[in-house]
Formats: sequence, C-alpha cells, structure tokens
Amino acid sequence: MTRRIQCRLPFPPPDVGGYGVQSAELQNPNSTLVSGWLICSFMPDETPSAPPPSKAKVFLRRLLTSIVLWTVVIGALFSGNQLISNGVFLVIMMALAGFGLLEFYGLVEKRGLICFKEWGVFGGLLLIASTFFYLSGVLGIHEAPAKANDFETSLLIIFVLGLCVRQFVSTHNTAGILAISTTLFGLMYVPWLLNFIQKINFFPKANGTYYVLYFILVTKFSDTGAYAVGSLLGKHKMIPRISPGKTWEGFAGAVAVSTLASLLFAYFTGERLTGMNWKHAVILGILLSTSAVIGDLIESLFKREAGVKDSGQYFPGIGGILDLLDSLLFNAPLMYLYLRHVLTRP
Repeated sequence: MTRRIQCRLPFPPPDVGGYGVQSAELQNPNSTLVSGWLICSFMPDETPSAPPPSKAKVFLRRLLTSIVLWTVVIGALFSGNQLISNGVFLVIMMALAGFGLLEFYGLVEKRGLICFKEWGVFGGLLLIASTFFYLSGVLGIHEAPAKANDFETSLLIIFVLGLCVRQFVSTHNTAGILAISTTLFGLMYVPWLLNFIQKINFFPKANGTYYVLYFILVTKFSDTGAYAVGSLLGKHKMIPRISPGKTWEGFAGAVAVSTLASLLFAYFTGERLTGMNWKHAVILGILLSTSAVIGDLIESLFKREAGVKDSGQYFPGIGGILDLLDSLLFNAPLMYLYLRHVLTRP
C-alpha cells in the first residue's frame, strides 16, 4: 500500500521553484527515500503539539511585560538627573538598535538571502551613538534640526561607501547587489527610523522628553486597542495572506483607543506638550494609530517571508525586539515631522 508523507524543506531542490512542502511516496512504512536534497523516514505517529495559550493569557503576559518596560522608559526619561537620564537613554537606544538589527538580519538569513551582518550592526550602532553625542550637547554642539539631519546624511553616505568597499574585498560572495541591498535596508529599517526618537527627545523648540513619552504611549495604546477589540469582535480580515489575525474591527479599536489616549495625555500634561491642543491630539491619534497598524503589518510580512511567528523571544507575550518596535519605527519620524513642521511652526 502506498503511504504519503509530507516533508518541509529548508530550501527547494533544483527542480522546485519555491519554498514549501514537498511530498515523498514510500511503498512501505519502513522504507526510506534518499536523494541529494532529501532524507525522509516514515513516522507512524506524530507527537501532538502543545495547544497555544489562550488569548487572555497572552494579553496578561503582554500587560505585565508592558508594565516592566514602561517602568524602565519612565525611569530613564524622568530620573531627575540629566546625566543618568541621558546615559540610560543611550544604552536603551543602542540595545534596541543593535539587537533589533540582529533580528532583522536573522530573518534575512532564514529566507536564504545574504547580508553583511557585522558591518550593518556596526553602522547602526555608530549612527545611534554619534547622533546622540551630536544632539545631546555633550560635545558642546547645539545645532538646528536641519544641521543634525545633514550630519546623519553624511554618516549614511559613508556607510554606503563602506558597504561597497566591503563587497570589493569579499572573495566568496558573488551576490553583491543582494548583500548591499539587504544590509542597507536593515540599517534604514531599524536604527535610522529609531534614530528619530533621539531627534524628538533633544528637539530644541519643545519639551522633547514629553513628546517621546506621548508618542510611545499613543502607539502602544493603539496596539492594545487593536488586540483587545480584534480578539473580542474581530470578524473581517484585513490582509489574511500577511497577518491572518488582524481584522478591520481591531483597526477601528486601535484608532479609537489611540485617539482617546492622545486626548487624555494632552489634557493632563497641558503646556508641557508644546503647541498641542485637542485638534492636534485627535489628528495625531488617528495618524499614529494608522501608521502603527501599517508598521505592524510590514513586520508581519517579513516574518511570514522568513517562516517565523516572532522575531525573537526576549519579551513574554510580545516576542522579540522587532515585535516590540514594529509599530514605533514608522511613528517616530511621523511624530518628529509633525512636531517640527506643525506644532512648532512659527
């Protein structure tokens, strides 16, 4: 009797055009099919996988992890000692950029693509550290935001040139365009976008520390609203081929909860948020929540390409660094641009 088993390959054999599940026909339970690409043995019984945790348990884990992370963030931003606050802030930024970039390059490698991981991480950490010293005033430099952007652009030009030189000296990598592209995209996706948090924190025309706290709070309340409402009421899928769990009801919950959080934070902080009023609070609540959902979907796309559920396992109920940052990465430049060109416009 013919028995059919399914074997998942980490890479396709030469005559298969994509990733996926391959079938092997075995004529009896004890036979083995051997080829240059595949060795599969028939297993009469499969070990049942553990049932996934309930949504309530996942939500509780997320809540507890979020409380711990919020304690660290607030302690870093409002320690009362500027030197300590700046030092902890730099350490957090470096850790998020470095480990987040390692996770992204890990996804790239799981997909079977090539990247210059070490050079990318070095460039990302250099970008974060040098921008911090430039903006914080430690070096005695107090420049306008435009000058800071020029400084950052200069670093990126040097990084791209360094990438090309790195490919010049490579003796085994013949996929130069691929390696340069994936490495550069990783730098832009994680540390470059994350770097806008520093630009907000040290923004000269406003109390940037409160705006950092504001945009993180509004973004994370968007995540919470999307998860809670989507879990309870979600029926209509947004883009199931990318993220089957995300629904339009969850998106509506994200916008509603995020906007409410924006209004409440703006009300209780008052003049500490330079230029803020209820109209801006509503606009930012809608913009940040929408951008947060898009950022989440972008990371879901990367994870689905790599065949993983979470980018890492650092945070219970959340996942890895990228799972923590996905909704923040695109909101950071959005908040910075709105702060610079709308809220503090002369």
